[in-house]
Amino acid sequence: MNEPLAVSVVVGRNRAVIGCYYWRTNDIREMRWLGKGFEVTDRGMAMGTVADNLSAVKERIAKAATRVGRDPEGITLVAVTKTMPVERIREAIDAGQRVFGENRVQEAQAKIEALGREVQWHLIGHLQRNKVRVVCDLFNLIESVDSLPLAQDLNTRAARHNIVMPVLIQVNIGDETTKSGVPAAETMALVQQVAALPHVAIRGLMCVPPAVEVAEHARSYFVELRTLAEQIARERIPTVSMSELSMGMSHDFEVAIEEGATMVRVGSAIFGARPG
Repeated sequence: MNEPLAVSVVVGRNRAVIGCYYWRTNDIREMRWLGKGFEVTDRGMAMGTVADNLSAVKERIAKAATRVGRDPEGITLVAVTKTMPVERIREAIDAGQRVFGENRVQEAQAKIEALGREVQWHLIGHLQRNKVRVVCDLFNLIESVDSLPLAQDLNTRAARHNIVMPVLIQVNIGDETTKSGVPAAETMALVQQVAALPHVAIRGLMCVPPAVEVAEHARSYFVELRTLAEQIARERIPTVSMSELSMGMSHDFEVAIEEGATMVRVGSAIFGARPG
């Protein structure tokens, strides 16, 4: 049995006690105080089969939702397939996974051609304007719209396809210069501008918060995104919906669910370490 080398604990008022175990195997797990005892869950890379990992992730989603009185069925698991081979993705499809997220248009195009359109595909990475011409044929949802020119290009292309393209507005919630996204303070203005485009439909917000060692430390960013979505919803902007909040990844999706995430983007906890 692995023995812990060290434990760090962070106590939040009226919240779970969070701790990180550092095991001899270099596996990192997360510990939550649930009132009567500790619950320990994997935080690092998945080690089992894709089907087993999916089942474990779905169980964790259900537990996180139940803790805050939410229906787990209201949370969409987006399996992130960046750099993953087609064979590995097919295992997830065979195990029942139906929504996948890709970071790069070109990589997604090859995978979708190989796997077909029996599942949904989200673009979750930065979208370059010169790639807009193909995205309407590939994706069910663009999660990373962060500028008016990009939205205008999408609108033009969607009009040629005679469709309305669902999108999320990506918010740079940590105001990081290395990340894409509209600054939080400018999000309302961007939403109002994009709302005027007839072939683009805003369905909510997405964020990638700053990297943190302990999942609990991401909570404030998730709260900020939810609060921003609530502010936008109160404006009742025609054609704009704030029904979706895409936030939370393999290491912090449970905290995101507790703060209102309707979509969580999980890769390594399902597929393991990325190749190479």
